[in-house]
Amino acid sequence: MSKSLDARDLMAYFKQPVAGSRNAIRAADYMGTTLQLLAGKVKYFNDRPFNISDLLTKNQLDNIFKISGCASQHLPKVCQDSPYRTITGECNNRRNPNLGASNTGFTRLLPAQYEDGVYLPRGWTENRRINGFRLPLARQVSNEIVRFPTENITLDNGRALMFMQWGQWTDHDLDLSPETPARSTFLEGVDCDHSCEREPPCFPLKIPPNDPRFTNRSDCIPLFRSSPVCTPGSPIREQINILTSFLDGSQVYGSDLALSFRLRNNTNQFGLLAINQNISDNGLAYLPFENSAQDFCMLTNISAGIPCFLGGDPRVSEQPGLTTFHTVFVRAHNTIATELRRLNRQWSGETLYQEARKIVIGILQKITYKDWLPLLLGSETPNVLPRYRGYNESVDPRVANVFTVVFRMGHTLIQPLVYRLDDGYRPYAPQPQMPLHTTFFNSWQVVRKGGIDTLLRGQIANRAKLNRQNQLVVDELRERLFQFLKRTGLDLPAINLQRGREHGLPGYNAYRRFCGLSAPRNVNELAAVLNNRELAQKFINLYGTPENIDIWVGGVAEPLVSNGRIGKLLTCLIGNQFRRARDGDRFYYENRGVFTSAQKNAIEKVTFARVICDNTKINEIPRNVFMANQYPRDFVSCSRIPALDLTPWRAT
Repeated sequence: MSKSLDARDLMAYFKQPVAGSRNAIRAADYMGTTLQLLAGKVKYFNDRPFNISDLLTKNQLDNIFKISGCASQHLPKVCQDSPYRTITGECNNRRNPNLGASNTGFTRLLPAQYEDGVYLPRGWTENRRINGFRLPLARQVSNEIVRFPTENITLDNGRALMFMQWGQWTDHDLDLSPETPARSTFLEGVDCDHSCEREPPCFPLKIPPNDPRFTNRSDCIPLFRSSPVCTPGSPIREQINILTSFLDGSQVYGSDLALSFRLRNNTNQFGLLAINQNISDNGLAYLPFENSAQDFCMLTNISAGIPCFLGGDPRVSEQPGLTTFHTVFVRAHNTIATELRRLNRQWSGETLYQEARKIVIGILQKITYKDWLPLLLGSETPNVLPRYRGYNESVDPRVANVFTVVFRMGHTLIQPLVYRLDDGYRPYAPQPQMPLHTTFFNSWQVVRKGGIDTLLRGQIANRAKLNRQNQLVVDELRERLFQFLKRTGLDLPAINLQRGREHGLPGYNAYRRFCGLSAPRNVNELAAVLNNRELAQKFINLYGTPENIDIWVGGVAEPLVSNGRIGKLLTCLIGNQFRRARDGDRFYYENRGVFTSAQKNAIEKVTFARVICDNTKINEIPRNVFMANQYPRDFVSCSRIPALDLTPWRAT
């Protein structure tokens, strides 16, 4: 493979839809492009602003909906009566079988705010005013609000790096809005890969004056628009979620039926997931290789010859921390399936697979809701995530569009280094730490340098970065994301802002109002909310009004709630999402009838520490791996961590 790469290629690689997702997106693209072409024709005869869908009859719109392929996605579903959830999330809600299913649209907590009311991103038209002010360039906000000298980094005395990593792992269970498969514009023929022109689907980030890294102001940071979804009866652009909206282990098992079969061991009837047949991790399983024609892991070190791994989510090899989690939970499934087979020799391979999957999902839900979220939401937990009262069919479990942006608050917790520790939590020789930007899509670093145990120990025994108002995101992500590629490193915080604008998300104050919080009108009121006059003044200098502040940067800039790691606004929005994902999930592990009381009690006792003990060669661990722990003071033998008791699953 001699292809010359740039950052656009890599972003496209793990954000590209596959299988059924591609068909759904293609139909939505056909529908949108048809309406754009018609609008282009009509504007020659109509000099007033118009919405093309208002000029078409219902019959004409219905015909376009059918011809594009959109209509076939909204055919009635026939649901089987099964104790197991579907891979796609369909039929979880009996009244609306598509609710929360993969390849459907996100929901909105507030109506979309597009520049033209339909599909153009906020800030698309240069010099256009919103609420009386021009939106600042996303890169400029990153430079003036997010940027800080990384040598000043403050570590979190209360949270381990493992806490940060569980957040990304959970996000990859809930949402993925892939970039559009189109790599150039249909109407104008502009190639987004080699142009900084702003033409759909290209929404590049312009470079501000006096940028600390870019000297060429005509350069840009590339960004493609997220893929649309077919929306019957509405011309307003909505983005597709190719994952299920449920916390259901889809990053382990897939959200697509064809992929779920690829992930299984189909050589026997033991209910196992497929593992790598070429290499092992000191005798323990690795994930299978992806075997893709375009493999970026191979390109990070051609001589090593280690491809990307295959997982339920395409981002499995994005960075080593994610790879370790994927590996642990595939092993966990197989460990559980093997024990279930010992207990129930009469069970078929399908029953073993489904029962092991159901248990793994229960464990993921328990750890997330009982062990992780209280550490994120802190004192606000009972307010935004009240005690579980059972399944409610009327609760919409779909991921909110704003959640896909605000849950990126995890970027503020990321350290600039990836750590590896050997037995006894000693530095791994010869390379105990690596700059984060050198580890992306580096599967060979996992395989050839100590396996997943060294990386897990590094996450357990090192602290997360603390989010502080003057230390938001490290330059490993702000200046050097995917820097090993040919052209330029990306700016992740700036991309977060641009993505929110591209998705038509309203500004900071709109969500403050949604959450019942005050909406600051001027620098004094914003200073009171942020408890920081200097930062408030920076925001006003950039945005003119708090109304326009991008939701991601406004959210992460708020003071942290007591005992939590995010501010008031984000606890509301993130709590809202996890409450709906729980209460609107018919298969949530605490829901009556999903597990017997003995089975539920067994799941309640499981911790992530125990999952690691059972599926690695690590034998010393803290009881709570999400907390900042000091070795050896806070570590115990794995034999002292309660084990998962599977006897309640023995068939009588």
